[in-house]
Amino acid sequence: MTNSGQASTTKVMLPTDKELVLKVIPMPADSNANGDIFGGWVMAQVDLAGSVIPARYAQGRMATVAVNEFVFKQPVRVGDILSFYASLTRIGRTSVTVQVEVYAEQFRTQGTYVKVTEASLTYVAIDDNGRPRPIPKP
Repeated sequence: MTNSGQASTTKVMLPTDKELVLKVIPMPADSNANGDIFGGWVMAQVDLAGSVIPARYAQGRMATVAVNEFVFKQPVRVGDILSFYASLTRIGRTSVTVQVEVYAEQFRTQGTYVKVTEASLTYVAIDDNGRPRPIPKP
């Protein structure tokens, strides 16, 4: 670890094949006593970021139906600037699966990124009764 608490890593390039869907700065209320951000908070942000692309296809209500994979690679610290990138990996009859990658940059040393999380989530289009419904054809 460096003096700032962030693991030392080589500079990472941001993905060019994914879309930036969310940027957020975690605050002290989102952290434990050591200043590390709660994993559940990161998961909630990934769920929000992951829903952006499926919403274009669902054209209505949708729900998270599965977290297929979730990997925490590095700790997230209070004040890190988090960038969430997403891409569509599968579109089915009623569901959409996306890949989300999260990159952190320290507020003081902006421009240097560390990949902190990656996840795969599936969202299902639902009707007013909460039942799966077909995704409209483009």
